[in-house]
Amino acid sequence: DPHAVARWGKMNMQQMVEHMTDVFMCANGKLKLAIVTPPDKLPAIRDFLMSDKPFKQNTKSPVLPAEPIPLKKHTMQAAIGKLQEEIIHFFAIFDKHPELKTVNPVFGELNFNENVQLLYKHSLHHLQQFGIEPMQY
Repeated sequence: DPHAVARWGKMNMQQMVEHMTDVFMCANGKLKLAIVTPPDKLPAIRDFLMSDKPFKQNTKSPVLPAEPIPLKKHTMQAAIGKLQEEIIHFFAIFDKHPELKTVNPVFGELNFNENVQLLYKHSLHHLQQFGIEPMQY
């Protein structure tokens, strides 16, 4: 439901979709951001990344403003289309360059598997934010 209200946080559904588009663009190398985590903190934060521990509700990103970024797309459908495009590009670029590492501003340089772990954890966090729970197998 594109009009679902978030359980926590300030983003609406379309802002979340556009945020995840930026996250995938960072993972696929199109969006380049500097690492903001101090080098001595990277090992601990990467341990968290590779763990099963979820992002906490209301986790604040050190690279985002306090208020949600204004919408880039005119419709939710357009926002979803752009997200799909960036997801496809993510898999295509790593298929073509399996040894590629991309820079995440919080977690540092990430290979394919590390990016997949981050994207899974981050996507799950935002889906739960809007009341979508993962299927149990």
